[in-house]
Amino acid sequence: MADVPFTPLPIDGPWAIGVSGGADSVALLRLTSARGVAVHAVHLDHETRDGGSTADAAFVTDLCAELRVPLTVVKRSELEGECAALPDNASARFRRLRHELFRQACGRHGLAGVLLAHHADDQAETVLHRLLRSGGIAGVGGMRTDARVGGLRIVRPLLGARAEELRNYLRGLGQAWREDSTNASAEYLRGRLRHALADRPALVARLIELGDAMRELGDRVRDATPVLGESFGAAELAALPDVLADEAARRWLVTRGAPADDVSPAVVARLVAMARDAAAPRRRHFPGRVLVVRKKGVISRG
Repeated sequence: MADVPFTPLPIDGPWAIGVSGGADSVALLRLTSARGVAVHAVHLDHETRDGGSTADAAFVTDLCAELRVPLTVVKRSELEGECAALPDNASARFRRLRHELFRQACGRHGLAGVLLAHHADDQAETVLHRLLRSGGIAGVGGMRTDARVGGLRIVRPLLGARAEELRNYLRGLGQAWREDSTNASAEYLRGRLRHALADRPALVARLIELGDAMRELGDRVRDATPVLGESFGAAELAALPDVLADEAARRWLVTRGAPADDVSPAVVARLVAMARDAAAPRRRHFPGRVLVVRKKGVISRG
């Protein structure tokens, strides 16, 4: 247990803990149990892979019973009926559903937030993925150990651990886990990136360093960026330097209800263009069904 890097938790909890049945989340569950951390496991059955995900749910149920950890299991179809305006992209859709399930579990059981099993290799993949998407300063910074997303506290205590360290820990315990074949599939960009980084440990380390540096720079940019009002003068946004204008526009859209995952640099550029270019459309729709209008030099939500 001592060989696995584990960031101390900011508060005692109790915590929700996302358990998919894969090696990473099973390792996190075993590590928290060994440390006496009070947790409530949460599992979303994605109802995919011709019954494979249902087998994952059964595995997680048995493991939590063995460890005497309370568990909430919900099927994707059950949860979808409660959520409006879900993304069409399957990965984004599932991510939004998991986030909603964590939120519900935290509210129902009085939990401090959710523990997720992202590790150092995931961080490197995230940074590379966001570089390829031209994610800008905020995006390239990667995942934080302790963050809030839509009011939900998310803590990732394994960001300092490598994937193989977690698997070796489980092997030492004689603990099985489930393998999701889609994680390594070349059909998905994440799988291709994972394969590309698998035998390049030096690149993984450099990507993590880049993510740390960009996150620090992003924090400084956010601190220096003015907060736009509910309605604001187009000239106010237009006058800002590009990096501050992008951050101000991104923050304004998210605050108005646009999902953070969907506010890409291209989306941000559309709002900045409304402020800087009089020829730009005066009414534009943004992610999350956010309608933005420009009237007499003032930009507001329609």
